[in-house]
Amino acid sequence: MLESDRNYSIKKIGDLKDFVTVAYVIIDDIYQSVTPTHIKKRCNFNNSKMSDSEIITLSIVAELLTIDSENAWFGFCQKNMRDLFPRLCSRSRFNRTRRNLHAVIEEIRKEISSLTEHVYQPYRIIDSIPIPVCKFGRAHFHKTFKGFGAAYGKCASKKETYLGYKLHMLATIDGFITDAVITPANIDDRAAAWDLTSVYSRITMFGDKGYMGDDFAEALKAERGIDILPLKRNNSKIQFPKVLRQTIFRLRRRIETSASQLACQLNIERVLAKSYWGLQARIKTKLLAYNLCYYINKLMGREVYSRIKELVFG
Repeated sequence: MLESDRNYSIKKIGDLKDFVTVAYVIIDDIYQSVTPTHIKKRCNFNNSKMSDSEIITLSIVAELLTIDSENAWFGFCQKNMRDLFPRLCSRSRFNRTRRNLHAVIEEIRKEISSLTEHVYQPYRIIDSIPIPVCKFGRAHFHKTFKGFGAAYGKCASKKETYLGYKLHMLATIDGFITDAVITPANIDDRAAAWDLTSVYSRITMFGDKGYMGDDFAEALKAERGIDILPLKRNNSKIQFPKVLRQTIFRLRRRIETSASQLACQLNIERVLAKSYWGLQARIKTKLLAYNLCYYINKLMGREVYSRIKELVFG
């Protein structure tokens, strides 16, 4: 089924346990190469029942199966995953370790980006999606994320105000998410774009109306050599040619499809976390799960790499 040595060859994934095995092999290979020694060799690590790679793999599968409850997921593993993971640790240990590994999870996601060579492509689509932690009606009583940057923001698509954060993303023209940053919900999309593009130069980005502004475009071009082509408002004095507008619309639909999969299949807009670090870990795990499925689809030679549902459930 899988031939390793970083030159993976995947012919078929027959069921969920096949997928878990493939995911573990890839995750463990990358984990060994990107994780600092002080984490891999930390105190009492040899006495652990489960390895970090096993915990990350099970976390990814939980997100793909849209099991948001930590209790429900751990019960599922005890009933269905004992043959693959015979030495399950306690639920509290599992969740605590996953939260502490959020930086490692992010490094694994970045490494998958380099394996797919998307980091070298010159075009990106930029967008943001809301990450509510509380509905507006209950926000006054909400205390969990006070002091951790949660702010009021507006979700245009749902026409509602919420308390929480925004996830800002850069994606390739075929839907692979290369970069992401979490900000308070009241941060302007253009301000977040500076953080998203901190490692880039001489690329072209396509965005929506939230990234308009001549001063912003000129500053981005002057400082980093980055061109941004947002959709112009109907009353704007300057309009792109029709062919270019149609191209931007088509690319916008691509990232909206990726965002829809994150929202509908990975529940990224419904993160049940009881701490800011738990929220970070859950969001980073969801992004890694999406990109890992994309990478596996590519290895299998499928026509559309970003179809993650049929890979896990089909």
